[in-house]
Amino acid sequence: MGLRVVTLNLNGIRSAATKGFEAWAEAAGADFMGVQEVRAQEADVAERFKRVAGLDGHFHYAVKKGYSGVGLYTKRDPSAVITGFGCDEFDPEGRYVELRFDTSARQFSVISAYFPSGSSGEERQAAKFRFLERFWRHLAALRAAGREFILMGDFNIAHQAIDLKNWRGNQKNSGFLPEERAWFSRMVSEELGLVDVYRRLHPEATEDCYTWWSNRGQAWAKNVGWRLDYQVATPEIAHSAHAASIHKTSRFSDHAPLTIDYATSL
Repeated sequence: MGLRVVTLNLNGIRSAATKGFEAWAEAAGADFMGVQEVRAQEADVAERFKRVAGLDGHFHYAVKKGYSGVGLYTKRDPSAVITGFGCDEFDPEGRYVELRFDTSARQFSVISAYFPSGSSGEERQAAKFRFLERFWRHLAALRAAGREFILMGDFNIAHQAIDLKNWRGNQKNSGFLPEERAWFSRMVSEELGLVDVYRRLHPEATEDCYTWWSNRGQAWAKNVGWRLDYQVATPEIAHSAHAASIHKTSRFSDHAPLTIDYATSL
């Protein structure tokens, strides 16, 4: 059977819907679809987006209207739904939803997360560093508990030089700072033991790997992009992945969806 997992920053679910998001999702055939930057509240979603492409949605909304928010659509009923990761500073921003599918033999989760951007200034960059430190502890706790999981979302970090077009000119910019890249490296090292699934399947990809393009200039037309959207998984799950694709042919966001097929099943 296997699992098809899609992650996508929508840059506003209502905006994306006007540009064909729902039709694309219908054709994608996902078992799980994580969305980030929903920019909507319960009343907005309940009216139209609670169910998309035959999938039931579970959401973590930001307290602030029109801001952040994540969702996770699924074909299967979870054993538990967790919104937020227990952080007083960042949970009100709507950045984390986890669906658990636990049995007597296995603890398994699928997570949709939206990491903060630090590009608006020093204050938000400092907040981003606090998020990374706190989120690391959360991931470490999941690993220590023996939980298998797929963590997907917009990390707002390009890990390596091959993950963005202009890496030389961005080394002092949020999203490609040495401290952010080091955090990611620790996550996919033996210290935490997670696997960047796309990179496992496409270790050399450069221009094909980008998932986000600035709206400034002609970034999209010239493919001046960044890889900011990821699926990171525990080793057994990650090593069952056999195909990955980034959908760039129709645009309903400044991000492109990342689809990965796994041989594992629930």
